[in-house]
Amino acid sequence: MRILFAAGLLLPLLANAAETLPAGLAEADAAWNRLRERAEAAALAPLIDPDFVLVHSDGRVQHKADYLADLSSKSRVNNAILNQDVRTRVYGDTAIVNGVSVQSGTSQGQPWSGRFVFTRVWQLRGGQWLLLSSHSSRVSAP
Repeated sequence: MRILFAAGLLLPLLANAAETLPAGLAEADAAWNRLRERAEAAALAPLIDPDFVLVHSDGRVQHKADYLADLSSKSRVNNAILNQDVRTRVYGDTAIVNGVSVQSGTSQGQPWSGRFVFTRVWQLRGGQWLLLSSHSSRVSAP
């Protein structure tokens, strides 16, 4: 394990999946994808911080209530979400998850698919990991 020195504190830095992640973090991150794929907004809500910000690959910004309402409406449906090259870094009670996500689905009845790089920021509060922010950018075809 590497150590990060920040703001006068020594914090453990977990640089890859081979190292042990804090309890519940991997499960929370996996649930984020699984519940989005199933459009289970009610089950997803407790994982998301009240001040959650989601930046979509097209630059559109949503907050928790708007995102969950869209998910519930099924105007955009995720048919598949497969994460690759995931790297998690933990700084005390905050974790940053980066990777590539291969996704497909429909939006307003039109099919879509693509590869996206993503960043998710989680924070441990009261023994539960909460998603603070998520951002994705479409990876253009070579």
